[in-house]
Amino acid sequence: METDSAVDALSALAHPGRLQVFRLLVRAGEGGMAAGDIARAAEILPNTLSTNLNILSHAGLVTSQRDGRSIVYRAAYDRMAELLVFLTEDCCAGNAAICAPLAQVATRAAACNAC
Repeated sequence: METDSAVDALSALAHPGRLQVFRLLVRAGEGGMAAGDIARAAEILPNTLSTNLNILSHAGLVTSQRDGRSIVYRAAYDRMAELLVFLTEDCCAGNAAICAPLAQVATRAAACNAC
């Protein structure tokens, strides 16, 4: 991931409402959520949600697909993974204890893929 792409993604997430929506979509899994369901779950007004989803989409963190009369939004897990790798690829500086919590999260995530 290039630095400018990382800055775009981090900028998109640097807002409480957008971060909340992104985390909600991450928890929703590959099935995603319809816009109305996101608005209700996050208690966000539809016009505010639309703006937040557009910003997340332009940063490559969210994808959308029309499903009948609804638009279903999904977290872009590949982009999220790229960002996490970018942030941690130089981790530890020779001290494995610094990144031990990250390794635990990665282990749990890998176990989740087996489900």
